[in-house]
Amino acid sequence: MDAAKYIWMNGEFKAWNEAQTHVLSHTLHYGNGVIEGTKAYKTEDGYAIFRLNDHTKRLKESAKMTLIDIPYSVEELNEAQLELLRKNEFTGDNVYLRPFAFLGYGVMGLYHKGAPVETVLAAWEWGAYLGEEGLKSGIRLKISSMTRPANTSNMGKAKATANYLNSQMAKFEAIECGYDEALLLDDQGYVAEASGACFFMVKDGELISPPNDNSLASITQKTVIEMAEDMGYTVTRRRITREEIYVADEAFLTGTAAEITPIREVDARIIGSGSRGPITEIIQSNYFDIVFGRNEKYKHYLTYI
Repeated sequence: MDAAKYIWMNGEFKAWNEAQTHVLSHTLHYGNGVIEGTKAYKTEDGYAIFRLNDHTKRLKESAKMTLIDIPYSVEELNEAQLELLRKNEFTGDNVYLRPFAFLGYGVMGLYHKGAPVETVLAAWEWGAYLGEEGLKSGIRLKISSMTRPANTSNMGKAKATANYLNSQMAKFEAIECGYDEALLLDDQGYVAEASGACFFMVKDGELISPPNDNSLASITQKTVIEMAEDMGYTVTRRRITREEIYVADEAFLTGTAAEITPIREVDARIIGSGSRGPITEIIQSNYFDIVFGRNEKYKHYLTYI
C-alpha cells in the first residue's frame, strides 16, 4: 500500500503514520466495525468521487445495523472526504477511499455499549484490484467451499468487518488452488457474490445478476443495471445455479475496487470464448466513461473536489 500524507481521524487530519489505535480496541477482539469502499477518478475537471453520498449513507446504515453510533452526519463525512483528497494532493488516475468506524479502547467483553466509537477516513492510490491484465483478458473464478452465512445467523446487508472473515477464507482457498477470485454460494446453493464483488452473467444477450438476499446491496451493481437498461439490454435479477454459470456466454464481476472485471473461466470451465466478451466490453467501456466524467447523463453521480 502506498502511504498518503494524511488520514482523517475523529474530526482531525493526522499524519499517515500517526493515525493509530490501542491494541485493546474492542473491534480488534470482537470484530464489530463497518467499512466503505469509495473511489475518486481523475477527470478532465479534476478529481471526482463516484456516488459519494450513496457510499457515505451506506456506511451510516451499516453502523446503525451493528449498533455503532457514528457521531458525524453524512454531510460532514462527505465534506471530510473531499478535503482529504485536497490535502493529500494525489496525482494518479484514481484514488481509493476507505471510510470506516470501529469500537476503540475502554471496554472488554461482548457487550459493547460503553466502547468509544472511532471514525476514520483514509485514501490512497490503488490500481486495478484484480490486476490490469484481468480487466482486459478476464480472471479465473473458483466456486468456494465456503458459503455465505444465512440471514438467520448474519447481517449480510451490513458492510461489517466481521463479515469479511468469510470472504478472506474463500479468497485464500481460491488463490491457493490457482484461481484469481472466489465465488460464494448461499446456504441453499445459489450464487451470492464473489469475495468482494457482485456477479453478472450474460446468456442470449440478457444480463442476469442474483438478488441481494443475504449479501451487500451493491452500489456498482445498481449502476451497471441502470446503465445496461439505458442501453437497451434486458437485466434480470434472479437466483443463479452453478450449472448455469458454466454454460453462460459471458460473465463479469462488479464493485468499487473490481470495477468491471471479466471472467474467462469458472471451475475449469471456459466461459464463452475464454476472454472478455463483447457485451462485457461494452459495459466496461461505458462504466469507465461514467466514472471519468465522459458521459453527461451520469455526471450527477460525480462529486468534484
